[in-house]
Amino acid sequence: MAVAASAGGVYGLGVLLGGLGPHLSVPVLLVQHLDPRHRTVIAEVLSRRTPLPVKLAEHGEWALPGTVYVAPPDRHLLVGQDGILSLSTSEPVNFVRPSADLLFESVAGMYGPQAIACVLTGTGRDGATGVDAVKARGGTVIAQDPRSAEFTGMPAAAVGTGAVDFVLPLEEIAAFVRGLVEDKRQ
Repeated sequence: MAVAASAGGVYGLGVLLGGLGPHLSVPVLLVQHLDPRHRTVIAEVLSRRTPLPVKLAEHGEWALPGTVYVAPPDRHLLVGQDGILSLSTSEPVNFVRPSADLLFESVAGMYGPQAIACVLTGTGRDGATGVDAVKARGGTVIAQDPRSAEFTGMPAAAVGTGAVDFVLPLEEIAAFVRGLVEDKRQ
């Protein structure tokens, strides 16, 4: 599962991760736009809101089920063959690094119809191109209902693509994802 957020995202991510429960059978790859000039404590903050282990992603590590991997500031997070994570300092996409678009495209390529992409609150359009890739490979795309988002730009841009399967209030996304993951496993 890949999740993207920007402005207002720490709260939104906390609600989502807090509702996923302790036994999620897929990895969670997460892009939150952060200021690259400061040391980040987002993994520590989010780990207080979920029973799942939360860590900054490291280049070359396996994406393990039930673990939340956060893109480090100023690094694109990608998943490659066999679920191995990579970090990149390639050019920003839509003026941001990490980019939800690149994460979603890599998740679509690796997991195909098993892929789940979720766009939460944020400004800008990051994620809108990536949701098309997930949908094109048969994956499932979820967007936070822009009416429940602190910042509507990212979820509204995703919805505007026509590739979003489900538009849900923030508080309902985690339970929906749990059910979806179980369905995709069977």
